[in-house]
Amino acid sequence: MTQTTRRFLLAAPALLALPASARAQTAWNPGRPVRIILPYPPGGGTDILARAVAETLRPVIGQPVVVENRPGANGAIGSDALSKAEGDGTTIGMVTSTHTLNKYVMGTLPYDPLADFQPIAKMTIQTLVMVSGTAQPFSDLAGLLAAARARPNAIGFGQTEAVTRFAGTEFARLAGVQMEDVPYRGGGLMMNDIVAGHLPCGWTSTASAMPHLGTGKVRVLCVSTARRTPLLPDVPTAQEGGVAGYDISSWVGMFGPKSLPRPLAESIHAAVAHAYRDPGLVQRFQTLGLEADLRPPADFAQFLVNDDARWADALQHRRIQRMN
Repeated sequence: MTQTTRRFLLAAPALLALPASARAQTAWNPGRPVRIILPYPPGGGTDILARAVAETLRPVIGQPVVVENRPGANGAIGSDALSKAEGDGTTIGMVTSTHTLNKYVMGTLPYDPLADFQPIAKMTIQTLVMVSGTAQPFSDLAGLLAAARARPNAIGFGQTEAVTRFAGTEFARLAGVQMEDVPYRGGGLMMNDIVAGHLPCGWTSTASAMPHLGTGKVRVLCVSTARRTPLLPDVPTAQEGGVAGYDISSWVGMFGPKSLPRPLAESIHAAVAHAYRDPGLVQRFQTLGLEADLRPPADFAQFLVNDDARWADALQHRRIQRMN
């Protein structure tokens, strides 16, 4: 058993801890198809994750589970739709850590990222990666940094939402280089330009990058966390490449609207925990380069409070800025 598989299997204890009678009493029986609102376009890492989870949830709850992409406004359009949905368990959503960060980088939001949603499950921790095409004149992080220092603002980095934008700007700040910020509407679109050689480099999730690594056209220059990820054990960290203090990760979580009762949120979490034990999903996570970090509603709610405080501190110390 690999380290990643072991972590995955240990990440879903909630349903196992319930006796059979409790599982029966808290079963999630929506009675009709369920939709997962995804505030991002098709083809990116979160979209891939959402579809893998939806496929595994169908036999668990006995209902179709459909992913509905509602991209736009850095994820705010889909999140707004979720906040206004009925709290009957038939509409849930999946978001990245941009969900909490948006409060600090966007001018106004039609909802409160914490108060207007019911946490259901923290689902993954996401190591971010800096990727580039193999046709670029640099082959490693040292080469990219040398090129960026030689030609300030000539090398652009792709990003798809607030967290990957922060990953890129923080990298440039700590590395002491000037790099152009190139926004994309989704990870799939950005990776297409990386593969084609139109974009020098970009920050994305392992799930977005993994499908391209076997093509011979994409390389991973570094990972964003302080320690190497078991998903890409041979890829150095940014810190190992000389960018001291660089340590950033993202996450994906499942929410309902605030009107979703907490007992129902716990039932949905139990169904997700059941799906997480499916061997097919375990293998899919490994293939996609996803790291499970399943946490129940109460734990996820506290995590969100801490995450909100992290971004508030970053704004106060000018490590992030409001978008134009």
